Parts: sequence; structure tokens; C-alpha cells
Amino acid sequence: MDTATAPPRVILVTGASTFLGGYLTTRLAQNPDIERVLAVDSRVPSKDMLRRMGRAEFVRADIRRPSIARIIDSAQVDTVVHAATSVMDTVGHTPAIKELNVIGAMQVIAACQRAPSVRRVVVRSTGMVYGSTASDPAHFAEETPALVEPTTGYGRDLLDVEGYARGLSRRRPDIAVTILRPAAILGPKISTRMSIYFSSPLIPVVLGHEPRLQFLHEEDALAAIEHATLLGRAGTYNLAADGVISLTQAIRRAGRVELPVPANLLGPVAGVFRNIRVATMHGDQASYLTYGRVLDTTRMRTELGFAPRYTSVETMDDFIARRPLDPVVSAAAWHRLERRITDAARSFVASA
Repeated sequence: MDTATAPPRVILVTGASTFLGGYLTTRLAQNPDIERVLAVDSRVPSKDMLRRMGRAEFVRADIRRPSIARIIDSAQVDTVVHAATSVMDTVGHTPAIKELNVIGAMQVIAACQRAPSVRRVVVRSTGMVYGSTASDPAHFAEETPALVEPTTGYGRDLLDVEGYARGLSRRRPDIAVTILRPAAILGPKISTRMSIYFSSPLIPVVLGHEPRLQFLHEEDALAAIEHATLLGRAGTYNLAADGVISLTQAIRRAGRVELPVPANLLGPVAGVFRNIRVATMHGDQASYLTYGRVLDTTRMRTELGFAPRYTSVETMDDFIARRPLDPVVSAAAWHRLERRITDAARSFVASA
């Protein structure tokens, strides 16, 4: 059997203390066909997460240091899943996060290039690499370049990380390099900037815009990364649920209240209302909440062979149902208001 397509035997996962890295390690450790699973992070996962990881071996190490190469060599790792990349805009995009993303990926990929045992590498990227502008296409396919390429923040970080990964595939054609670009991940357990945004009682929105949003359920995100790890299919793949949901629909389903503001005031207004738990806006979030972003998932289904369980609407509904959100305005109240507006419009048309 070709070693590049052989089932993984020894897998190393970075980002063990994160939601995706920790729960992915848990899934892989439960697979009896995998001989050994190593979970690497500079932070020790919670006791609950370590318990869930079962037979997986936690190794405390900083991926920004050359020591990651020694770990890969000594364990004869054949599959590396780089899940440590951060796109969780909860405290802002700091220099430390940029260093973790860019320098960390550079060290991990360089270690993979030098290790003869490595045969496949999976890199978690993000749909943020496409940016968000008024002139975007209806759907971003994997080969569609960003009309305005991100120059700062997480989008820029992950563009650089993807560049390192593609360089690895050129220098080591025997390694199957898989790049995954998930849409906004949402779920009852994972903390992302969109989960924090929808948890706020008062939600700032951009005046005069109705962005289309596309989600990926946290369980589907884990399943997709696991599937790609076991499959070993080289290439770049968008990961997203079927369908879209407008921002207004999402806010109303969550029972929150919209606060329309001009685009250039989205961040400042959020800061003013921070004392009532309005989510802070960072980086490219303003452009995303102005124009939205939708990914083409044809390649995910036909080439990667993965189909999410949840649609975008079902992802939003599960987030609402399983996360303790106290609605500011109930769904029933929104429905009553919509009926009144519809009835008033009909009466106006009839009398005109």
C-alpha cells in the first residue's frame, strides 16, 4: 500500500487545550485502528478534557519552539493535525496570537518537512481568508481569490499559514497536505466571536445592510477534521453547512434586540454598551457583519466526501436551544410583530 494513502498509525494534534484540538484528540483516541495519539500544547488542558482524551498522550510543548521537531521524530509520527491556529476573536488579535498562528505554523510545518515519517498534514484554516466586501461573489469557491485580501488580523495570519502548507506540498510531494477552511463555527459548547455576539442582549448591526451568514456546527467541524485526517486527501476544502440565514433572522431566532448603527460606528457603539454585555468588535468583524460571506461546498461533498449533519438554520437553532440564553424578546413576540406589520401592509395596499 502507498504510504501516503495508508491509514494513519501515529497522529499528533496541536492545540490540545482548545475545543477543536481537545475534542478531536478524544475522537481519534477512541479509534482502535490508530496505534498512538499525541496531543501537544503549551497549556495543560482541563482535567475534564484530559479525562476525555483517554489513552491519548499529552505532551506539554510550545509549537513555536524547535522542540516540536524532536517530538515528531521520536514518536515516528506519520500524521500531523495542526489545530492550534487561533481565529477566536474574543480578546482581540494580539501580537502573541499572531506569533502563535504564524511562527507556530512555520515551526510545525518545518518539522514535518524534515521528518521522514510524516505522510500527511491537515491544517485548520478559516473562511476569513476570503475577506468580506460589497463586490464579493454569491459563493466563494476554493480557487476564488479574495477581492480585497486581508492585510491584518486572523485572515492575514491564516493566508500566511496556508502559504507555508502549500510550500510543504511542493517540497515534499510525498506528503498529502489538506487545508480546511471552515465557515463561522457555532455551537453550544465552543466559544467563538459569533457565539459571543449572539449571546449579547443588545446586538449592534450595520444600518442598511442584511448580510447572509453561513455556519458550521461545532460537531460537524470536529467530524470534518476527523474525516479529513483519516482520509488523507490532499487539497483545499471549504467547510460549511447547507443554506444561509440572514443576520436579522438569526438575531430574532435568538430573541435578541437589534441596534442599527453606521458601519464606521459598529466598534465604538459596542464599546459604549459593554457594561450590558454587548460583544466587543475586533478586526474584520465589522466587514463580515456588513456584507456576510458564503462558501461553495461542492468540493467538500464531491472530493472530500463529507456532508454536515446540520444546516445553517439548524446550527443556529441548536445553539439557541442548548446554550443558556435568556431571550430579551421571545420568538412568539417577534411572530406577533411580523403578523401585525404584514396585516398593516395588506390593509394599506387594499385601501390604496
